[in-house]
Amino acid sequence: MNLNRRHFLATGALAVPALTAGSSVAGAQPESESKGPPLTRTGADVLAARGWAPLSGRKLGVLSNPTGVLASGDHIVDSMVAAGVRPLAAFGPEHGFRGSAQAGGSEGDYTDPRTGVPVYDAYGADATKLAGMFTKAGVDTVVFDIADVGARFYTYIWSLYTAMVAAAKVGAAVVVLDRPNPLGGKAAGPMLDPAFASGVGRKPIVQQHGMTVGELARFFAAEFLPAEGVTPGKLEIVEVRDWRRDQLFARTGLTWVPPSPNMPTPDTALVYPGTGMFEGTVFSEGRGTTRPFEIIGAPGLDWRWREKLGELRLPGVKFREAYFVPTFGKFVNEPCGGVQVTITDPRAFDAIRTAVTMFVTAKQVHPDKFKWRPDNFLDKLSGSARLRTMIDKGAGVDEIVGSWQAELAEFDRKRRRHLIYR
Repeated sequence: MNLNRRHFLATGALAVPALTAGSSVAGAQPESESKGPPLTRTGADVLAARGWAPLSGRKLGVLSNPTGVLASGDHIVDSMVAAGVRPLAAFGPEHGFRGSAQAGGSEGDYTDPRTGVPVYDAYGADATKLAGMFTKAGVDTVVFDIADVGARFYTYIWSLYTAMVAAAKVGAAVVVLDRPNPLGGKAAGPMLDPAFASGVGRKPIVQQHGMTVGELARFFAAEFLPAEGVTPGKLEIVEVRDWRRDQLFARTGLTWVPPSPNMPTPDTALVYPGTGMFEGTVFSEGRGTTRPFEIIGAPGLDWRWREKLGELRLPGVKFREAYFVPTFGKFVNEPCGGVQVTITDPRAFDAIRTAVTMFVTAKQVHPDKFKWRPDNFLDKLSGSARLRTMIDKGAGVDEIVGSWQAELAEFDRKRRRHLIYR
């Protein structure tokens, strides 16, 4: 790790019942209709209110990133150390523990300058390698606190899955400090075909899973770990308070902390389960602009795409003709044309259907420009070759979206037994 990054990291960076095995710490409370939405309390804030006492005496390892933050703005590791509950190690996922790395990057192993806690680079580590890190660090409890954005291809939920398998291998408990799903609790989109499993989707869940990380941990432990021959270890969920499944991030009162460099706002998260699929095309998904995943385009595109999309009057969204020059990512320093996606009604907006419509119309209006990435990365993002092949064969949006409704309904039925919040 270079000195510049070390300098960056050096300058960048408490009434609940005790934890019990397999149980939840605090239930969600109903939202007050008369006084407006109360301030949601994350699982981290619930434990911090007790000075982290339920974790005292454990040999802690913390898998987190900059989103592992309290309402006060303090990072959970900083708060733990200040309270005298010192982790033996921290583990950094994609983008790193303190979050200084770009997409596909990490910070390496180092000692955190602020706390003196050793940090292990866990990005890309499989369960065996991660289990080795847990053993080397000497931890008996792995605390997970990372904000998810609700899409299957956002990698942090698979960091959680890998950590659960690794913890089971070494006999360590897993404590998930739960956070709201910023998209609420609605599931949408196609199921992953296991034949297309990858780092952006390891197990068969739908594209917009509609679960918190705590609920996903319960789902993983029951549905997937036993199939891998892994006996799930002790799992503890510290529940969110004052959050309902139909509550979007804007209604929580929480401060948005970008979970990755290209997820700057809650609106980015709302569009991401759909427009994130543009990473599987030759079009820019807006990396290198101030509105990644909201600005989409490529060199040579003109006003016709926006006009076609505007004619369709999709619910909850409008499109602006946009021109931009990315500073990194695809088409660096090249003028691009395209559209900016603006959500007008988050409740009515359907990110995945909107993106499918964008694919279909782009192919109609700019057939010479719209192409899939040669490696068919879209198949990994969407979970199979179905979306790509249906569009190539000229299928309409209704037919495409209708093709996964049965598997979506089955997933929705299966996940219900693992849900915590109503």
